[in-house]
Amino acid sequence: MNNRGNLASAIRGPILMITIGTLIAFDTFDGYSFTRTWPIIIIVFGLLKLFERVSAGQPPAPPAGTGVSS
Repeated sequence: MNNRGNLASAIRGPILMITIGTLIAFDTFDGYSFTRTWPIIIIVFGLLKLFERVSAGQPPAPPAGTGVSS
């Protein structure tokens, strides 16, 4: 995995923690409640996984001669 893929893996946890903390903070306000905003966690997680896949790029080709011959 290259550096961008490592970066995507490294920031996933902190970004999710920030998102959860923000949603819980919004829960203290009258206009928002955690029960109405929890899908944002799923959206953020999905976006981070997408970023991780895009930043990883193409998977390396298998080495020549590793196929099974009959």
